[in-house]
Amino acid sequence: MPTVSTSTIVPRPAEEVFDFLADARNLALWSSGVAAVAPDAVPPGENAEYHYHFPGRHREHRLVCSVFQPGRRITFRGRRMWSPLGTQVPEYGFRLVPHPRGTLVGLTVTCILHGPMVLLAPVMAMAWRRDLPEDAHKLRELLRGPSTAPPAPSLSALSALQADGAYGIAPARPAPSVRAGIGT
Repeated sequence: MPTVSTSTIVPRPAEEVFDFLADARNLALWSSGVAAVAPDAVPPGENAEYHYHFPGRHREHRLVCSVFQPGRRITFRGRRMWSPLGTQVPEYGFRLVPHPRGTLVGLTVTCILHGPMVLLAPVMAMAWRRDLPEDAHKLRELLRGPSTAPPAPSLSALSALQADGAYGIAPARPAPSVRAGIGT
């Protein structure tokens, strides 16, 4: 079960970032793990259900909000997807911590694999290690516009949380540069 994490600082208050992330329709704007989300308005909350397309899949799948802690944490879990090699269940998690420059957002992707698909775990982890920092960058740039509230203070609280590892947030790694002709 590969799990990959990164983080980024979004120059907006945690409440605004949470509201944006709580509407799963926004995932398709910046996440490489979501190709499209049905435009139906769904009230955010635990068990909120969206219909989405996983990249490379033609069938619509279900995406359910499995964790909903306003202003702090949200997780979406995809429906089990079948392939001849087994099944996978994607999970997209977000933790938000107030930061002097806005909000520290921890992004985590977990792929729960079954059957022979487990043998592909290292390849899937490698792909997410490549893509997730770029997704974090897209999220930050998308939300960079003018804020409607002042940035949250509390550097000492953030330092304490990071020091004891309470949030398990890894520092953001820049996306590897693409050389001409490679990876294009």
